[in-house]
Amino acid sequence: MTLSVSSAFDGGNIRLVAIAGDRIDLEIVKDHQSDFYQWFYFRLTGAAGRHVTLRILNGAGAAYPHGWAGYRACLSEDREEWRRVDTSYDGGVLTIEAAPASNSVWIAYFAPYTMERHHDLVASVAAAPDVEYRSLGQTLDGRELDYFKFPGGPLQVWLYARQHPGETMAEWWMEGALERLLDDSDPVTRRLRQKATFHVVPNMNPDGSFRGHLRTNAVGTNLNREWHAPSLEKSPEVFHVRAEMDRTGVDFAMDIHGDEAIAANFLAGFEGIPRWSQKQQDLYDGFASALVAVTPDFQTEKGYEIAAPGQANLSMSTAQLAERYGAISMTLEMPFKDNEDLADPVYGWSPDRSRLLARACLDALHATIDRIAAYRG
Repeated sequence: MTLSVSSAFDGGNIRLVAIAGDRIDLEIVKDHQSDFYQWFYFRLTGAAGRHVTLRILNGAGAAYPHGWAGYRACLSEDREEWRRVDTSYDGGVLTIEAAPASNSVWIAYFAPYTMERHHDLVASVAAAPDVEYRSLGQTLDGRELDYFKFPGGPLQVWLYARQHPGETMAEWWMEGALERLLDDSDPVTRRLRQKATFHVVPNMNPDGSFRGHLRTNAVGTNLNREWHAPSLEKSPEVFHVRAEMDRTGVDFAMDIHGDEAIAANFLAGFEGIPRWSQKQQDLYDGFASALVAVTPDFQTEKGYEIAAPGQANLSMSTAQLAERYGAISMTLEMPFKDNEDLADPVYGWSPDRSRLLARACLDALHATIDRIAAYRG
């Protein structure tokens, strides 16, 4: 069969440059009206029984080229199981080596979470008893901004994900969190819902998700730089979510992301906000310690540089929520690569591990929720 590459589907992103024998040269397409790019997702046909070399030629110009070192691409024959394949980076070129068993395979930066799967998730959760669903508003491409409320106790807990659409592990995490919140037989869930009302936005950036963007919405806006002054023209997603937060208040919040370079799971906090307090910080640190205690897939040694006093970026949601509401807020970062302290040579960091980490985060919240409630009460 003739080799062929395509990406004209939900979340797809690649440009074919040339095919020469078993070598295929490709380029990642920039986000619309933006210079960001790194997410790729494409279909390869006609390669069964052949060893093919796929070269992404514009790797050096990607948003985080340091993320290519030690990275391995994801390949699937059924779009359910995504295993890692040999990948190298040299001279600005990302080279993926594959020997597919099928004439139809899919290759991606991370296991995709398509808008079709998102719609299935929304349909299943919205049908559950005691869950309130509504759209907070529409995006610039006319998609609904899906929101769930799990009514419960007085503490207001917000979970939101995928401001950066190419960070698909964030919605796999959301799937795990929602599954657990819906489990009425789980004692942790039952206790959490006695103490808190949960507000969940599983995908903050449906336009970018469908368009195959790495980091921006339909008009090239990085949503996680809009929280100080969102607008309907540039960032309606943040505008609508923040308006609902203003209505409900926020006591505890997790913003779920993925990191290109660091091969670990870690938290980023609100250090450096003008109204920072030691008690607020102690509760954040207590949650991190509880998460370390419940899963070996989380650690606190690796992470981002901490902002100096008064130097927090209030355009980012975690800092904005901590300053605006006094919330215990945090950004959870998961790797595109793997947790190098507990590596999986077949799957690397994966959808299953993302879902399990969500469950562990709810365990950590359960361990700390009484102290958070006392502080906020």
